[in-house]
Amino acid sequence: MNAAIRAAVRMGIDRGAEIWGILRGFEGLICGEFQPMELSSVSGIIQRGGTVLFTARSEHFKTEEGLRLAVDQIQKTGVEGLILIGGDGTLRGAIALEERGIPTIGVPGSIDDDLWGTDHTIGFDTAVNTALDAIDKIRDTATSHERSFIVEVMGRTAGYIALMAGLAGGAEYILIPELPYNLAELAAANQRAHSRQKRHFIIVLAEGVADAYGLAQEIARRTGVEVKVTVLGYIQRGGNPSAFDRYMASRLGASAVEQLLDGQRGQMVGLVQDRVAITEYQEAVSRRRPIDQDLYRLSRTLGL
Repeated sequence: MNAAIRAAVRMGIDRGAEIWGILRGFEGLICGEFQPMELSSVSGIIQRGGTVLFTARSEHFKTEEGLRLAVDQIQKTGVEGLILIGGDGTLRGAIALEERGIPTIGVPGSIDDDLWGTDHTIGFDTAVNTALDAIDKIRDTATSHERSFIVEVMGRTAGYIALMAGLAGGAEYILIPELPYNLAELAAANQRAHSRQKRHFIIVLAEGVADAYGLAQEIARRTGVEVKVTVLGYIQRGGNPSAFDRYMASRLGASAVEQLLDGQRGQMVGLVQDRVAITEYQEAVSRRRPIDQDLYRLSRTLGL
């Protein structure tokens, strides 16, 4: 998110606006944690992971009292518009603020990559590359020891990280929440690979599909082949952002400021076919970008 913050601050200052940052997201908004942002405030942050403004979940913001306090802080401080970076929950918070008269523009930031109205979300490409690096390293171990591995990646309801990292990493099998899988078929594929003396078998599992350890035990029970498990977890959320994430975040952060200053509101800025695209909040949160089943079928063919 830092590249988006940097772009928003610098574009805003270039357009003659006074820019403030709000620490810790909606929770900081309720508590009035505002700080002025100057050009120097965002110097040297484009390569840093996470966000210099920090973030926090806020159950309080979901209540009427929390929303009232947030609006009071905005009005007291004299802020004329907000740029919010985040996923579905952030956009729903933006809708609530819009309903109370606060102009907002949303920027899609989520490693899940499932928001409607943009080809990708900020953070997704970096998460995929982190997962890919792990898959490459695990394959070395799997090949050396002639073993099967399950690599669990993030994705409770969305399989985009698993699909892209698995396809790019040459995984033999990819399991995602959007599509059903057949355990007997998976076990048979594993057994066939070992029967023809393939030295590794990598299964990339989105966390929302199944318990990785239970799945490993069941495959081993059916095939007699030991299956190891690696859970990547929150390592996928950190690290230096990729070139594409920096590029995308820079464009969207700057565009969000331009939209606000030009009188637009209640919309999310995204990238569609490498062009900035505008999507109304209600459309962005009511739909989900569908999984590309052609890519999934390709992964199955290439994983033979």
